[in-house]
Amino acid sequence: MNRTTVGELDGKTALVTGASSGIGAATAETLAAEGASVSLAARRTDRLDDLAERIEASGGEALSITADVTEEAEIEAMIETTTDAFGGLDVLVNNAGVMLLAPVARADTDDWRRMVSVNLTGLMNTTHTALPALKEGEPGHVVNVSSDARRGPGVGFGTYAATKAGVSTFAESLREEVADDGVRVTTVEPGATDTELPAHITDPAARDDVEAAMESMRTLESTDVAAAVRYAVTQPPRVNVDELLVRPTDAG
Repeated sequence: MNRTTVGELDGKTALVTGASSGIGAATAETLAAEGASVSLAARRTDRLDDLAERIEASGGEALSITADVTEEAEIEAMIETTTDAFGGLDVLVNNAGVMLLAPVARADTDDWRRMVSVNLTGLMNTTHTALPALKEGEPGHVVNVSSDARRGPGVGFGTYAATKAGVSTFAESLREEVADDGVRVTTVEPGATDTELPAHITDPAARDDVEAAMESMRTLESTDVAAAVRYAVTQPPRVNVDELLVRPTDAG
């Protein structure tokens, strides 16, 4: 089926990291539905290929790129592949992340290093590498997916929340730095969202606590967060949406 309507992102190129599932996949589909050519980046090639096929079946344009944001060489290849394929880069959605919760006293510090490497350093390196292309966008836009956990972390969330606080602070500084270049920067902070993240928690008690909390409310869907990203990137060039805090109604 071919897309016949004109979208608000026609002629734009977007790169979404962590696009193999959850918020990343939903965001990629949402941006493609608005007319963007979308690069899908993650480690799970089969998932990316399936997503690209769905987007193309709906009349969109998508490219799957197997990449690990903890590897600088793979980041560079990801950006180069995108710009070579689509002629530039207008929107970068830094969504790749892991949530490996545990109280400090019994935490596996390898999990800490993994979260810092993916959630923060990987995001920073991806942004650094993409900036030259984004400065040529009309306008370029960086969207960082953070978390509402950075505002009030509970027990077990400390290191995860610290990485997300770092994302938000990095975005605030970057926004001031690149404003004169016409590049916009947005931070989206979702609350509890129905994704795969809780299943990857290695501490059994922490995983049980998170799953119980999520079962007690109507959580966000990935499409809810994708809609927030869409809102930010479809504003006119004079508008920069600095932050979007999106939380379940039942969370109070």
